[in-house]
Amino acid sequence: AVVITLDKEGAYLKTDDISEHIATSPRNVYDVTGAGDMVLATLAITLASGCDHVTAVQLANITGGIEVGKFGVATVSIEEIINEIISRNKGTGGKLRDIESLLHELAWQRTQKNTIVFTNGCFDVLHRGHTEFLKFCKSQGDILVVGLNSDSSVRGIKGPERPINNEKDRSAVLAALEAVDYVTLFEEPDPLNLIKAVKPNILVKGQDWADKGVVGADVVESYGGRVVLAPLVEGKSSTLVIEKIKTLATKITHMKKKGN
Repeated sequence: AVVITLDKEGAYLKTDDISEHIATSPRNVYDVTGAGDMVLATLAITLASGCDHVTAVQLANITGGIEVGKFGVATVSIEEIINEIISRNKGTGGKLRDIESLLHELAWQRTQKNTIVFTNGCFDVLHRGHTEFLKFCKSQGDILVVGLNSDSSVRGIKGPERPINNEKDRSAVLAALEAVDYVTLFEEPDPLNLIKAVKPNILVKGQDWADKGVVGADVVESYGGRVVLAPLVEGKSSTLVIEKIKTLATKITHMKKKGN
């Protein structure tokens, strides 16, 4: 077999049966020293362990990419490789989790000493207030889990005309945001049971919950976690956006009637 490294383009693999360009993910390069050695070492250990050629080159791409993000000749840990594989394969769809797979994933994240942040909401008609809030949530730790009210839960809270966007669409939009690591649906009116299951290190809600009391605050604080209130973006809410759309729709309807 022949492997030719192609810098940021990945590598080319040629065997008797395979002729394949194996791409890699773009990286911020800090120092290329030792990258070639890392690729060779990875190829040697993976092939000696029985990996097929394609998998061996894919792993070599990963370790080489991690290495160039470090100063000088540096080692790459198994944990770093696993993190990179998970990151590459998470994607938008991989962020959407049922409770069982979410808890399994969070158990592994905790072995990596990652701080788990939790927030929840309906996130119907996403706007700047939402995105700023979620960025704030992410800044409080390493992994952000968003508990999303299901359609039936939203109807119970906000009435039969809500949500505007169904749970599938709302989940997909949240998952597309860089700040969000995982999205999981819950059917109850509040996220108390979900918070008990997730056991976040940090629970975040908007500043407007200061007087109402944050659901799950006592649970999180009971095991040493923290509750953080996020600043709000003034004048931004789904309700205001929806009312503005309704007002404009009414004006357009009246104008059409006058025109007729």
